[in-house]
Amino acid sequence: MSARNWALLLLLSLLWGSSFFFYKVLVAVLPPVTVVLGRVGIAAVALNLWLLAQGTVMPLSPKLWLRFLVLGLLNNVVPFVLIAWGETRITSGMDSILNATTPIFMVVVTHFLTQDEKLTAGKVVGIAFGFAGTAVLVGPDAFAGGSQVWGELAVVAASCVYAFAGVYSRRFTGLPPLQAATGQITGGAIILLPLSLLIDKPWTFALPGWEVWGSFLAIALLNTAFAYFIYYKMLASAGVTFISLCTFIIPPLALVLGVAVLHESITLNALIGMVIIALGLVAIDGRIIKSLRGRPSTVD
Repeated sequence: MSARNWALLLLLSLLWGSSFFFYKVLVAVLPPVTVVLGRVGIAAVALNLWLLAQGTVMPLSPKLWLRFLVLGLLNNVVPFVLIAWGETRITSGMDSILNATTPIFMVVVTHFLTQDEKLTAGKVVGIAFGFAGTAVLVGPDAFAGGSQVWGELAVVAASCVYAFAGVYSRRFTGLPPLQAATGQITGGAIILLPLSLLIDKPWTFALPGWEVWGSFLAIALLNTAFAYFIYYKMLASAGVTFISLCTFIIPPLALVLGVAVLHESITLNALIGMVIIALGLVAIDGRIIKSLRGRPSTVD
């Protein structure tokens, strides 16, 4: 891969990794559903304006928009709300590590719901490492009780929902990627608006300060809309397999950001769990193992 693609990969990882930081800032002053509405709603407006600027019109098929609503529910509404709610109880760094289990759930879901992505020995090993790492992270809190364990389980549940969203998104293979992303985000915003009005009653909140508005703009325009731009730009030159390396880079970035800016602490369990989950991702990915096997043996 070129130096340019590696630079874009690091940029994309930073964009996605910093979203956990902005969630932490926002859920400190606003409820999770309204936080997610702000992220998805602003991003939807930006993406639709982007398409209009390109002279592209979104398709109006009711059947397609019903699918957009389902994908928005699975890929944005449910996981985003669970992650935001989880961050009311756990650190942003812990959130990012648990969210890295998404590919582990993905290989399980695709095995049962698709015909072309079945489990292999490497994937089974990866799943075992992934669940072991999650147990290291969540286990002590499960025995201690308290609200933290529910925040951790909420993020794990979000990762599982992402896996189902990944399978469902295959229905959009014939649609230009940017249109699919715009439809998905817009569908999520359509669902979130009435939920926020009914559950949170945002008109009763005090007017947020500049930190809140700045975090909303950052998480919506940078972590969502601009991240999609980078993502689809990389798809053409690097492919989804290379982009999946973000899974390894995001947790350390989020941990550093949480410690440096939010003054969060890193526990030994978090570090051990992150390493075990990373080993599981290496086993599922398979490239490093294949590379090591492919090296010629040396004789002294």
